[in-house]
Amino acid sequence: MLEAIVGSVAGERVLMYLQSYDQAYGREIATTFDMAQSQVQKQLLKLESGGVLVSRLVGRTRLYQWNPRNPLVEPLRALLGAALDNLPVAEQQRYFRKRARPRRSGKAL
Repeated sequence: MLEAIVGSVAGERVLMYLQSYDQAYGREIATTFDMAQSQVQKQLLKLESGGVLVSRLVGRTRLYQWNPRNPLVEPLRALLGAALDNLPVAEQQRYFRKRARPRRSGKAL
């Protein structure tokens, strides 16, 4: 959907994932979309060097999130939010609506 604007499918997926979850690390995104981790890392580094994302180390993992000091982040997130809302429901459920905690044992599906 936004591939023409972003320049690549990998870049689009990274941005959409961050829009949905606010922060992430490379392997998490690569596993979700069944992509090579190197593709994801390349996009994350490009976005960080462009000032769109910032990162920090949490243990041995580099965690990426939106740069709150960049004035273009809010309009970008508005565009990504609109794109995310217009995705088919099945795709939204598959990639962008993971449960944050486990289901209680014995609870009916």
